[in-house]
Amino acid sequence: MSITYHVCKYTPIELLTALGGQCALLDEAPENFDLSDQVAHPNLCGFGKSVIQAAMAGHVKELVLVNCCDTIRSAYDILKTFGQLDFLYLLDLLHKQEGCSIQHVRDQLMDLAQAYSTYKGTQFDRELFFSAFHAAPPKTGPHLAVLGAKMGHHLFSLVEETMPLPVENATCANNRSVAKPEDKEDFAALMEDYARNLLGQLPCMRMTDNTARRALYNTPGLEGIIYHTLQFCDYYGFEYAAVRNQLPIPLLKIESDGTTQSREQLRTRLDAFAEGFIPLLKGDLPMDKHGYFAGIDSGSATTDVVILDQDRNLVSKVILPTGAGASNGAQRALEQALQQAGLTQSDLAATVTTGYGRGVIQTGNKSVTEITCHAKGAHFLNPAVRTVIDIGGQDSKVIRLEPDGSVANFVMNDKCAAGTGRFLEMMARTLELSLEEMSTIGLTWKEEITISSMCTVFADSEVVSLVAQNKALPDIVHGLNQSVATRATALFRRAGGETPCMMTGGVSRNRGVVSAIEEKLDQPLFIHPDAQLCGALGAALFALELS
Repeated sequence: MSITYHVCKYTPIELLTALGGQCALLDEAPENFDLSDQVAHPNLCGFGKSVIQAAMAGHVKELVLVNCCDTIRSAYDILKTFGQLDFLYLLDLLHKQEGCSIQHVRDQLMDLAQAYSTYKGTQFDRELFFSAFHAAPPKTGPHLAVLGAKMGHHLFSLVEETMPLPVENATCANNRSVAKPEDKEDFAALMEDYARNLLGQLPCMRMTDNTARRALYNTPGLEGIIYHTLQFCDYYGFEYAAVRNQLPIPLLKIESDGTTQSREQLRTRLDAFAEGFIPLLKGDLPMDKHGYFAGIDSGSATTDVVILDQDRNLVSKVILPTGAGASNGAQRALEQALQQAGLTQSDLAATVTTGYGRGVIQTGNKSVTEITCHAKGAHFLNPAVRTVIDIGGQDSKVIRLEPDGSVANFVMNDKCAAGTGRFLEMMARTLELSLEEMSTIGLTWKEEITISSMCTVFADSEVVSLVAQNKALPDIVHGLNQSVATRATALFRRAGGETPCMMTGGVSRNRGVVSAIEEKLDQPLFIHPDAQLCGALGAALFALELS
């Protein structure tokens, strides 16, 4: 039997079932949008693109859409022109939940029933209709919830995999709960009651009055919220902005583009959020508190190792290029750190790994995200610090700390190289400068130059153009420093950054960038000599505290 797919909680699934349909939520997340990009505007959101992609790839033959936003209306127009569907219908839904909206939806339901029964060659089955209503059981006990824009199974399964508590998918297409209407003989009267109940669900953000959504945040046992938004979609971004400072429970915002490509990029954020709900200091087996304790931070550019003794004294530290393989790079760095300290691997009582490569490193008793490790390391180096700005080779992050050094909040920019160490490396290469020269030359600037491009590739072209205009190198580098500082301070404010503030990561050695950030924040940054080792130091401290 063919499946009739839908994408919206307001889809009349019970009506389609009563007309012989087998319904399913379209939950595909393609690897890319190669087919949809041939027929759709590139700025169409990933939700709409995934619908188009599934239909263009032939995975969908029957599709009922609801005009929940302009994107879905555009997807319908595109599929009507280019799609090879056997049945395609767009249900027009008004933004109100009362009055003439009910009559309008009633008429829409009757039109859909006529079109679908003609397509299927079936008649309305009243028994099937009423048996199709199912009340969702309420969540009980401590749990987490995913709210916001539709999250497909590919990403929700990652959330379930990383979270230490049960997770409820309460995103827009998943929190559907339609009450059973009264059994009326007159079909139009039955459809009017049905329309009223469809519209009477917990509202989505497209509804004019969506205040009832507050019930999502006031669920008994709700311990934390993961708020999901889609790239190029504003509806749920508005809700997140409204609630982020009001909720008394932990809140994590993640954004995806509708493909599977962002899955691993989001894992670090999810892991760090999960670490706030579990005691990190409990190992699977009791560890010997005597001996030495190693922390390995496997980053995109360098792999850092710190070894501590049982009194938390630093006995060895190493920074090496990561190279082609995270596992090999980690082993090389660890061996060098052991050699430096005159130790062997058997002298290590415990090892904790962190960084993007932590998942592939074979050595280690536990893995902890770099967010939590940077917080731990920063607190050790300066207990007064309340915010960490970490600019590494691949990403930028700002971490707000509790007085005990635990993570209060964090934000990351990990989808683009702009504002990272990689960005500065590329610009240094373009300007034929060493990183050391790049660090200081911008301090002697005279002309204010603005690097306007957000993209690293476009910024590179902009720099080439400035060189062609005979602009002075110190002025160009100062403009680049200001660009990095602008991104860092934006993250600082999004995280609710507080003073005192520490800067960590390799870019903390760049005096020009540090100066630019200090100017924009109007406050000095604490820079420790071992700032680049902060993640590895935090990991070593966790290794020491395993018990």
